[in-house]
Amino acid sequence: MTQAELLFSVSWIQPELLLAGYALLATLLGAFAGARVTGVLSGLAALTMVAAGVLALLHSPDTSQTVFNGAMQVDALSAYAKALIAFAAAATLLLGADHFARIQDRRFEFPILTVLAVLGMFVMVSANDLITLYVGLELQSLSAYVLAAWRRDDARSSEAGLKYFVLGALSSGLLLYGCSFVYGFAGSVSFDAIAAAIVGGDAGVGMIFGLVLVLSGLAFKMSAAPFHMWTPDVYEGAPTPVTALFAAAPKAAAVVLMARVLYEPFAGLQEQWQQVIAVLAGASMLVGAFAGLVQTSLKRLLAYSSIMNMGFVLMGLAAGVSHGPGHSAGATSGPESALVYLALYMPASIGVFALMLTLRNKGEALERVDDLSGLGQRHVGYALLMTVLIFSLIGIPPLAGFFGKLAVFRATLDAGLWPLAVIGAVAAVVGAGYYLRVLARIWFAPVQVAAFQPVGAVGSLTAVVAAALSFPILVVLLSLLEQGAKVAIATSF
Repeated sequence: MTQAELLFSVSWIQPELLLAGYALLATLLGAFAGARVTGVLSGLAALTMVAAGVLALLHSPDTSQTVFNGAMQVDALSAYAKALIAFAAAATLLLGADHFARIQDRRFEFPILTVLAVLGMFVMVSANDLITLYVGLELQSLSAYVLAAWRRDDARSSEAGLKYFVLGALSSGLLLYGCSFVYGFAGSVSFDAIAAAIVGGDAGVGMIFGLVLVLSGLAFKMSAAPFHMWTPDVYEGAPTPVTALFAAAPKAAAVVLMARVLYEPFAGLQEQWQQVIAVLAGASMLVGAFAGLVQTSLKRLLAYSSIMNMGFVLMGLAAGVSHGPGHSAGATSGPESALVYLALYMPASIGVFALMLTLRNKGEALERVDDLSGLGQRHVGYALLMTVLIFSLIGIPPLAGFFGKLAVFRATLDAGLWPLAVIGAVAAVVGAGYYLRVLARIWFAPVQVAAFQPVGAVGSLTAVVAAALSFPILVVLLSLLEQGAKVAIATSF
């Protein structure tokens, strides 16, 4: 690579350089000053991530740019994904900083690990070959393993980190094994070369086997069934701010990475991978819906909720870019609907976790569904916030979640995948059952404790913003999201 090519490449990765620079400087400062600078580092980390997200949007190219000899790709899709990831991670980081300061567990490593995880996600969504894909995925995963086991004196947190690490290592092995098959049959790790090796949809059994293994590894990262087994335990054991992070940013990165893999190197094998994605989507929706019905832990219930919601996102990816004969002009394509769904799902999810951190039951954070009993009688404002957020997760019109579900169902039916749409409808109805059970405890159950004790302005503000984003002030916001997703897909695939 010449000096000119290096400078050109560096000019397109400014968001990544900003995050990496913060991580290096914060590590040095933390090593000398210790926990005293945790608050400052947390605030700077949130500002750095927001700045990186805005920078990605401002420097989004009109046409896709490949850098570092084709290892990374900068385009509208990566910019869209980086903005979602950065804003979600910044919100959860502020929640975490406030929470850990309140319980006197301030350690400067928390914002640094969060930023490194976001850096890995940025690399994931810009990956243009199998090596970059793996490097980004592992940078994000290694940071996440440590964050899951953050409360090392807590047996549940240590167990969550260990389970996540062991099962994550298994998924990484599947991913690498699949990459080795793809490399062996394509002769290259580059996405462009892999696409060129697939001629007329005929790639051979070896290439298809490698693709299935790669998709299995990615499905683990986005907690899609049947690779979801880590999700309930990790959600329950990890500190609540970390769980909020896991429920938002890494899911977006994994979905966009899977979209890149499906629609770029393996676009010629859509008939083959569409069946795999449809099975993952159907299984995720059904497992998330029915398993959530018996949960008494709020965090485990939200874990199965996230599994179900990833099923809806996969339903959009399964729809593909091409459409059936009934396609109407201007309709949302599959990957566009998946991006819109993600953008509308994430605020409601983060808002629920923010309320869990804000409200206290007997001095402890909310952990069980019964802990919400009587909230509507004690704090009507917080009860209304929780109701709005849960209604958005259910998909009640006119809240944001409804428009997300509408987009993926329209794309699925437009692609002729009506059996998958039927499964999605059943899952949505069943899933509404455990959401409504939570609302029943909030509004109709007798109060079980003397009083709820709201603490911290950060959680309350986050929940208010999340609830506001669930309303279509929203007609404008929704149109911007749809237009952004349309541009991202049109200029990337």
